Amino acid sequence: MNKIPHHSFHIPVLGIGYSIDTPVKVAHLGISSVISLLDDMLMEKLREFYSRKFDLPFQAISEKIEDFRAKRITAYLNLVNKIAKDKFEELKATCEQKSSEFSTYIEMLQDGSQLKQKFLQLKKDWKEMDMVKFLQENLSMGSIDVNIMTKVDKENYRNHKKLPVEFNDGHAALRGFVNSDLSSSVVLSAGLSPHLYNYLETFDSFYPDANLCLNKKITLKVSDYRSALIQGKYLAKKGLWVSEYRIESGLNCGGHAFPTTGHLLGPVLEEMKLNRDELVNQTFELLKTALKAKNRPCPSTPPEVRITAQGGVGTAEEHQFLADHYHLDSIGWGTPFLLVPEVVNVDKKTLGLLCEAEENDLYVSDISPLGVPFNNLRGNTKDLEKDAYIHNHTPGNPCPKKYAALNNEFGTPTLCTASRKYQKLKIEELQAKKPNPEEYKLEYEKIVDKSCICVGLGTSALLVNDLDTKIEKPGVSICPGPNMAYFSKVMTLKEIVGHIYGKIDVIKRKDRPHIFINELKLYIDFLKNKMGENTPPYPQKQQEYFNQFKENLEKGIQYYKELFSNISENLRIKKEQFLTELEKSEHLLKNLPG
Repeated sequence: MNKIPHHSFHIPVLGIGYSIDTPVKVAHLGISSVISLLDDMLMEKLREFYSRKFDLPFQAISEKIEDFRAKRITAYLNLVNKIAKDKFEELKATCEQKSSEFSTYIEMLQDGSQLKQKFLQLKKDWKEMDMVKFLQENLSMGSIDVNIMTKVDKENYRNHKKLPVEFNDGHAALRGFVNSDLSSSVVLSAGLSPHLYNYLETFDSFYPDANLCLNKKITLKVSDYRSALIQGKYLAKKGLWVSEYRIESGLNCGGHAFPTTGHLLGPVLEEMKLNRDELVNQTFELLKTALKAKNRPCPSTPPEVRITAQGGVGTAEEHQFLADHYHLDSIGWGTPFLLVPEVVNVDKKTLGLLCEAEENDLYVSDISPLGVPFNNLRGNTKDLEKDAYIHNHTPGNPCPKKYAALNNEFGTPTLCTASRKYQKLKIEELQAKKPNPEEYKLEYEKIVDKSCICVGLGTSALLVNDLDTKIEKPGVSICPGPNMAYFSKVMTLKEIVGHIYGKIDVIKRKDRPHIFINELKLYIDFLKNKMGENTPPYPQKQQEYFNQFKENLEKGIQYYKELFSNISENLRIKKEQFLTELEKSEHLLKNLPG
């Protein structure tokens, strides 16, 4: 198992291919990151690439063999783990060289880090044996975690016959992780999936072993305390422990957006802080009962629970405030890392678009085939590719990977709403209704707006590494959060880590709102747009939704007023500026119709 993390930040999953090999680049430096397990085809290509790069044996895993998806994922994760571990051992072996990776490891630590202070003290009285002991006892790799989006669990077929549920995409991905050498966490996102959660129960590695250790851990991405408690209890009743609850802002994040009914990040984190002990105690009681019923080893005290957060953090002050005030164990920095080529895979064209992006270039779209709002960047090459298909009267993508083929409107096998086949059928269905030209145009645009993101979000990894894109095509989708508007230069790993810890400031703009203000504005705009979709008077159910939304935002504003009126000056938060912006947002909210 990994030792206690030495960094107070982590790199969340970034798209499909952007962080797919990030652990190879940062795990040996003690930085934790997350790999998406969606695309086994991409993993197979990268496994071959890295096997050649590090002179390791490679044997392709064909789609024709049974359980190929899980086996590909296992093989890729084992390779990443081996490379990261080898680099970590090399790092420790170079500790006496001033310009080594070991020096980078130490330099990037927060100045107040216990490890850094301990090392500096040891240097004063240098002894070779002391250093060897220090390395073994204190240095640790970053965690190599994996992500499964629970919504993406497509059924699969062989010889036109549906396979059992354990061969669904999400199930196979989970099995691939379980069978790997990794001792880390699976990050489950996009909500509770009974089928997938029940499948977790079948694997011994998620239960405490004879030494009461967990070989594989569970992390849940949640929106609030209620969601954490419901899902935590659901799993605890099966004898499964949630080792981390990862809270993500509904709108102030990258990737798919899961907006709440106006529940803001600050109040959500406050509730988690106040109820942390209750969450642990309630789930632990259920865990003990379940483990005893299964005759499995049971700890006498609750295993570790980490509370982390991510979504929109952009300055060292925000980072430290979130960590200190809400007692967070780590904070996710996602979007800014898209400008760090040595850490993530972003092709040159997309990198240029990201550097130039301003607020209006970053928007929540309806392009995702999953039917979930999706953060998008104007001018991305996958959307240009999509527009070219439409212009040539062949809307829709050829759909070579089918990971998002979840729609059953036209029977089975299911189709992806971004695919050419689905859009052709849907347009024919629309034409048969013979709507008036205005209605036709509106419905047609909704159909063809869907983009093939399950391919587009992985293509950049192929372009960066000069790998073949004949099947995928070169179009790239990308999903930065709104925070990208304030980051405008390509950075090194040392620079972004220095920015996170307040050693340097890479943000040149002076008008960036505080993370809480930015999220509040996003939610007010979201509510305004929702209300604008229809004209009042609204149906009763819709009016109740709007009222609840506004009430939650009002409560959030009141919470922030009280919080920042009493905040300590040593946190370096510009109180007056914050409270002024808060009043402006409150005024906007009050002036919404209804």
